[in-house]
Amino acid sequence: MKYVVTGAAGFIGSHLAEALQRDGHEVLCVDSFTDYYERSRKERNAAALDVLEADLAQAPLEPILAGADGVFHLAGQPGVRASWGETFQLYLDRNVRATQRIFEAAAAAGVRVVFASSSSVYGDAETYPTPEDVVPRPISPYGITKLACEHLAVAIERAHGLEAVALRYFTVYGPRQRPDMAFTAMLEARARGERFRLFGDGSAARSFTYVGDAVAATIAAMSRGRGGETYNVGGGEEATMNEAIALVAEVSGQSLDVERVEAAVGDVKRTKADVTKAATDLGWRPVTPLAEGMRAQWEWVATVESPA
Repeated sequence: MKYVVTGAAGFIGSHLAEALQRDGHEVLCVDSFTDYYERSRKERNAAALDVLEADLAQAPLEPILAGADGVFHLAGQPGVRASWGETFQLYLDRNVRATQRIFEAAAAAGVRVVFASSSSVYGDAETYPTPEDVVPRPISPYGITKLACEHLAVAIERAHGLEAVALRYFTVYGPRQRPDMAFTAMLEARARGERFRLFGDGSAARSFTYVGDAVAATIAAMSRGRGGETYNVGGGEEATMNEAIALVAEVSGQSLDVERVEAAVGDVKRTKADVTKAATDLGWRPVTPLAEGMRAQWEWVATVESPA
């Protein structure tokens, strides 16, 4: 098969593109190398890939999608805390506008799309574990843009026949995780002997999802996901930030120096994924224990990153 992977120099996208290539597929990798974090990290992520640099909000998309059997649309502007104020324009351009163009181009080409949404659409959910039919109430501009993309998929499906599957990722971690995400920030601080800044009192809990599990769900969604449906992709273990900090000490052999500051606006208190629907339709469940995944990420930080 021939697949297009957008955001292929990013965290999940680079792992996905490599997995598809290992399975024998032809992969067109696309990334705009935005300045959300250092380009050098993205280039290292994509070292084994041939990446076309293109801005999906502006670039001609017909040649990118030509001959494709499917599109994995993972490109976007990440980050809850950075989505407020003037920078919101970037989220409109790189999430909403770019996704609208991908969806319309894919509908015109008759190409199926699996795209990255986020657990951020739930906000502080009304029930845990959270199933997909809970009414989404995002509490950050970032979450609002991801929900807007889901609604765009529905509208373009009705108007132009788009076949799309949405995946709501729950706090994905592992090697190559973005530097602004908690586990990388913790582990790099530990490797450098620096202090880690924790937002809040550490009681916030997350459904942490190992990147290998997220990739397996994403690939399964292309072949087995029902068009027009949304699936939670979440880890099997829930942990608080305090428990994660203790696990960093366990896998690294030394405690982490923590500075506690006020909780960030827009951060939810808890996420916990109900993955029953993904298990039924995709034949997928998370399999990586948190301690095992954290150890893999620590080894990546300690060797590949080699902080000075």
